[in-house]
Amino acid sequence: MPTKLRVIGAGFGRTGTDSMRVALEMLGVGPCHHMRALVESPDHKQAWRRFIAGGRPDWTELLGGYGSCVDWPTAQFWPDLIAAFPDAKVVLTWRTAESWWTSFADTILPRLLADTDTEETAPGSQLLSRLVFGGKPLTRDNCIAAYEANVARVRTEVPASRLLVFPIGAGWQPLCDFLGVPVPEPPFPRANAMGEFQKWSAANPS
Repeated sequence: MPTKLRVIGAGFGRTGTDSMRVALEMLGVGPCHHMRALVESPDHKQAWRRFIAGGRPDWTELLGGYGSCVDWPTAQFWPDLIAAFPDAKVVLTWRTAESWWTSFADTILPRLLADTDTEETAPGSQLLSRLVFGGKPLTRDNCIAAYEANVARVRTEVPASRLLVFPIGAGWQPLCDFLGVPVPEPPFPRANAMGEFQKWSAANPS
């Protein structure tokens, strides 16, 4: 299916990306691609594994049918995506570095540390260990440095007219104003909290 992204998420996982996924779909800017899509489809997972291992991006194969994307793996490739989709808006989901580290260390980090470096390693683990964190030890300081560098790069390289920095808990108004859509009646979604992620992770080990 052809790809026509309208919103590109540039924030790391554990910055409210799953809540943003639900919110964008509620606003009609979906389906929204998220790491969960790789878990749900073995073929999709293989396509992303090939790309992350060094293949050329085929956005129709990787994101065909999606109207938006948030979270990893797409968040790592936001510079490529904003060039490929010049009309798409960019949302940087954000929280303080310390708050992000606390959440990341209790959710995603244990999965990374448990994975071995093989061809069958989950593509998300390949991506984070090798590209997002540059192959460095997954220490607090190294991870926070990568987080802060991404935030700084997004703020520097994405034109202000095209960018929304969205702190956790900001609610509907800034997002709806940015997208030019009415504020819906239901409250802003709150998805994939720490306890929910840990249950999901136990049920989906790879």
